[in-house]
Amino acid sequence: MSKIFCIMVCVALGAPAIDGGQTQTVPARPQPELKPAPPTPIAIEKAELGDSNTWNPEWDKLIEQALPAELLAPEREREVKSLCPQFKYLTDADKRAFWAYFFQALAGAEAGLKPTANVRHKDPEVAVIDPVTKRVARQEGLLQLAYMDSERYSCDFDWQKDKELPENDPARTILQPENNLLCGIKILDNQLIVQHRPVLNKSSYWVTLRPGTYSFQVFWKQMANEPDACGAPHIRRRWPWQRGFAPASEAANEPKSAGAAASAPAAMGEPAAAAAH
Repeated sequence: MSKIFCIMVCVALGAPAIDGGQTQTVPARPQPELKPAPPTPIAIEKAELGDSNTWNPEWDKLIEQALPAELLAPEREREVKSLCPQFKYLTDADKRAFWAYFFQALAGAEAGLKPTANVRHKDPEVAVIDPVTKRVARQEGLLQLAYMDSERYSCDFDWQKDKELPENDPARTILQPENNLLCGIKILDNQLIVQHRPVLNKSSYWVTLRPGTYSFQVFWKQMANEPDACGAPHIRRRWPWQRGFAPASEAANEPKSAGAAASAPAAMGEPAAAAAH
């Protein structure tokens, strides 16, 4: 192993480097600055009710540390402007806090912040066969993902192991918050970077991110407490679906989905878990 390669490895691992019998301390890579994300309305509600199925602040750290550099680039302003108008002017720490809050809001809308939530659709239009499980697809975990996503996005779901466990067993790899949330980051990265589509898009993986659907209303309510640095309230007041209806142009062009057809959640925090992907 060459001297240069050895030093490079040591830098990456934060370990001491040995040079000619002399031990040299190589500084570890600096950790990114992290900021706590505010709690979503549903997280506050659950905390007040003593519900243990609420957001764990450690998941904010998980998300912020896993974000790829391209999701922090100023160029992402175009894709996230509707949610965070000041995105390109934010520090990286504030951008990480925004994304952590975004995924908390998405998990609130999709699964009510319950890590073991899972839904199987009965509508023939969305009850497709998952090529991994060979069964009717289920949407599972905090972000309501499927085993087929392990092939689509290289997510860390292990069906061969999970199929031996009960459906709602938190030990299932797809239900483990870390695996589910990290997979969600990959899916969003694909939408924004590979497909060049904004976060709120009529063809988004999540129906809750498709303006004009009732599922979107559920997500939108969870964005109420997003970080002040985003400057979003000035934009939000002008959105017509904030007042309970969608623009005709959006509603008319919305593809059929279980999310669009699902009955309206009665409470603010009730998830749109029936939404199809």
